[in-house]
Amino acid sequence: MHALSLRQQSFIGLALAVLMVVTRGQHLGPAGYVPDASWAVFFLAGVYLRAVWALPAYMLLALGLDVVAVAWGGVSGFCLTPAYLLLVPAHAALWGAGRWYARLHRPFWWSLVGLAAAVTLASFAAEVLSSGGFYLFSGRFTELSAGVLATLGAVLAGLA
Repeated sequence: MHALSLRQQSFIGLALAVLMVVTRGQHLGPAGYVPDASWAVFFLAGVYLRAVWALPAYMLLALGLDVVAVAWGGVSGFCLTPAYLLLVPAHAALWGAGRWYARLHRPFWWSLVGLAAAVTLASFAAEVLSSGGFYLFSGRFTELSAGVLATLGAVLAGLA
């Protein structure tokens, strides 16, 4: 991918931050609910933003939005458990896949194969880390069946 100017990256970075603010959580109420774009934001930040500090900046933004939503927005804190820490590697996987794709990208249709692979693998990793981690480490599930543990183990082994 050709290098973007600092001005272009700043504009994209701000637009991605606004997208996260507008879509993360249920702060707009049921009538204004739009799907959370956080995963797309982390992936696209990896693709377009060269500064390494963008990853922790977006992580802090996501954390801040979640804290505000729970503390003042009336959103349930059900997901704020020790498993919340697994969002760090989940978001890093999305961002890293975006960086990988940015190096791979070429202005040809076949570059879409790399994009599809990056999005698929990063989404899979993020889902396993966030949802699987919540299931295992949140303390919300007292009994874990052998089947569930075997499935999670097989999925995690596939990532290694």
